[in-house]
Amino acid sequence: DLYVREGSTTAQREKVLTEWYRKQLKAQLPTMITKWEGLIGVKIKEHNVKKMSTRWGTCNVKAGRIWLSLELAKKPDHCLEYVVVHEMVHLLEKKHDARFKAHMDRFIPEWRSFRKELSNR
Repeated sequence: DLYVREGSTTAQREKVLTEWYRKQLKAQLPTMITKWEGLIGVKIKEHNVKKMSTRWGTCNVKAGRIWLSLELAKKPDHCLEYVVVHEMVHLLEKKHDARFKAHMDRFIPEWRSFRKELSNR
């Protein structure tokens, strides 16, 4: 349950909900990232959550940093995990080429169905 003060504006209510989503998503990430760092063999130096309008995630390979869309908090856990792995695989392969897809097939064989699920927004 989320509570807001009586008389709160729509914007204030939206802010409370957004921050709750952010907190939920951030709570899931450390365990998930640690799990996949070991499986993929990469190390994430930094991760964070932000509002993104056109992407589910992004990776800065040089900085070892991934950013994840706040909207993933509204999606099933397997979609979040797919995006986390997708961004982490970019530390092995920058482009979405055959090598990248081979890594994805190895780590999450059903990744294409998860991508399709997310493309339906």
